[in-house]
Formats: sequence, C-alpha cells, structure tokens
Amino acid sequence: MAEDNDSSQEKTEEPTPRRIEKAREEGQVPRSKELNTAAILMVGTGGLLIFGADLGDALRDIMHTSFSLPRYAIYDPHQMGLYLANAAITATKALAPLMAALFIVSIAGSIALGGWLLSAKAIAPKFSRLNPLKGLKRMFSMKSLVELAKAIAKVSVVLFLAIIILESQTEELLGLGREATVPAMAHAAQILGWSFFMLSCTMIIIVLVDVPFQIFDHHKNLKMTKQEIRDEFKDTEGKPEVKGKIRQLQREMSQRRMMQDVPEADVVITNPTHFSVALKYDPEASGAPILLAKGSDEIALKIREIAKEHGVEIVAAPPLARSVYYHSEIGEEIPSGLYMAVAQVLAYVFQLKQFKRRVSPRPTKPDFPIPDDLRKDE
Repeated sequence: MAEDNDSSQEKTEEPTPRRIEKAREEGQVPRSKELNTAAILMVGTGGLLIFGADLGDALRDIMHTSFSLPRYAIYDPHQMGLYLANAAITATKALAPLMAALFIVSIAGSIALGGWLLSAKAIAPKFSRLNPLKGLKRMFSMKSLVELAKAIAKVSVVLFLAIIILESQTEELLGLGREATVPAMAHAAQILGWSFFMLSCTMIIIVLVDVPFQIFDHHKNLKMTKQEIRDEFKDTEGKPEVKGKIRQLQREMSQRRMMQDVPEADVVITNPTHFSVALKYDPEASGAPILLAKGSDEIALKIREIAKEHGVEIVAAPPLARSVYYHSEIGEEIPSGLYMAVAQVLAYVFQLKQFKRRVSPRPTKPDFPIPDDLRKDE
C-alpha cells in the first residue's frame, strides 16, 4: 500500500486545461532568455551593418561642427546651446531607426515563446523569496545545475565559433596594414560588423536547444498527480454530496413546476396502484396531446389529489398509463402510436362531462388500443 501511495504522488498525469489556465494567471509560461538575447544581438548587429554608414556620417558631421566653431560662438553661451541642440538632433535622427528596431525586437523576442502576458500575481512581492534556506535550495537545485551547464555550453560554443570566425578573417585583418588610413578604418569597421553579426548568428544554435528545453521543462512542471486531478475535479465539478443535493433540489423544483401544470390538464390517466399521467389537448396549438405531468407511487398519488381538487377528470387505464409514462417526456407530444387510445380517452371524458350535465346517458369505457411495441407490462 505504501508503494501505491508513493507512486500515486508522482506527477505522471498530463496537465488539465484548468491547471494550464491557472498557471498562466500566475505568470507561469515558458520563456527563453536565449531567444530574446539572440534576437536583440542579431537585429542590433544587422542594424549596425545597415545603418552604420549613416551613423558614421552623422558622427563625422557632429565632430566637424563641434571642432570648427567660429570665435564668436565660443564666447556666446546661447550659441553653444544651439550647437549642442543641433548635435543632439542629428544624433537622434541617425540612431532612431536602430533604436526603433531594437525596441520592437526586444518586445517580440520576449513574447515569441509563451505569448503576451501581464500577471499581477507574477509581479506581486513574495516574502518567501527572502527565506535564505529556500534561496540555498534554489541555488543547489537541479534547475540551477541545468542553468549552469547551459551557461558553460553557451560560452564554449560562442568562444569556439568566435575563434573560427577570427581565423577566417585573419588575412583581411593583416591586409589592413597595407591600406591607407581612411579606407583601412572603413574596411576594419566592415570586418568587425560582419564578424559580430556572424557571432550573433551562432546564438541560433543555443536557441534551438533552449526553446524545446523550456517548453519541456514548463510542461513537466505543470504535470499533476492523480490526487491533484481528483481534487481539481471536485473543485470544478463539485463534491458528490453537493452535486447530489443540487440534483435533489432540481428534481424538487421540476416536480413543483410539473404539479402547477396539472390543473390545466384535460385528463389524468392512472394505474391506480403505481402511475399517473396528465394530458392536455389543444387542437389550435398542437396536433397531438401534450404530457403535462407524470409520476409513480407518491408523485402519482399527488397528481391524482391535485386533479380531484381542480375537477380534472381521472380515468383508470393501467396499460395506457404505463405506456404514456415510459414512452413520453414532460412537455412533449405523446408517441403517434398512442394517438388512437388517447383520442378515445378524450372522447370518453367528453361523454362523462355530458353525462354529469344530464345531457346524455352514462358512457361505457372502451378498451383503449395500445400497439405491441408501446405496451409496457408491469
């Protein structure tokens, strides 16, 4: 039994939709820092390659203007402020495209895995995080060990690929010494830009490993024990005793509504010992009689009592009462196979009313025909 209990506490069950939704409300979604870092580095270095010439021209203009001021501007604070403002505007215009691209990719990289999420619970202060024992436990946990291994692997991969990239650029770097100063500076900037871009692209290898791991780790953390599944089912669906009580109340409410319809019936057909069914026929509203109420034993007795109180005719026809009871639902038409039998009942009721008014002699109750497929023996 102990072994069964231990195994039942293992998180072997797939997370339920409610578990996933609750985890998301608490800010628990898969995230990859490596994906965001790789996106920012690649867009940043790519942006420098694309906008680098414009940035260089803007920097050259700022330096040329700043180092060739006229004499009157040097001694005029107002003029110095204007020169500073113009330099700031030029730098802003040059940096704006690169900064906008980095801003967009920083947001896109953050929500690429896990989607957009703003959780108040995730940013709420938790004093349990200040517990030094729990902090030590997190430091020496399996997750921390995995993060350490990832960091070492990341540094190793980047260092290895950086060496390969530098070796591939060795000849061009050595050739810079044979070029003129200005072209050599431009060539060096180009080499550095492409080298950093290729080095940033090496992060794709780390991302291809980290993203599946983060999804797997998140899914693993959301897994549930069998007891958690049962507890969640009780919380969402309700405890059995509560559900039983609710069903009982629903039955009582349904019975009360059903009993309120009995006085509107045209006839109540009974099996005097067990069943009662109340029928109403309205030729203008429907082409077939409608079952207003039905019941057995105590409910059948209550239906008969209400019918007597409101002057509804009661006809004892045990086979027909059983057939209507088992083959009809409240509020629905009776089966077509019982049309003839119920029509004879209604005609018999009409004749009884005529007899009570002393308009016609007492009628003889007919033998109501019931098809074999609708007959229900006790």
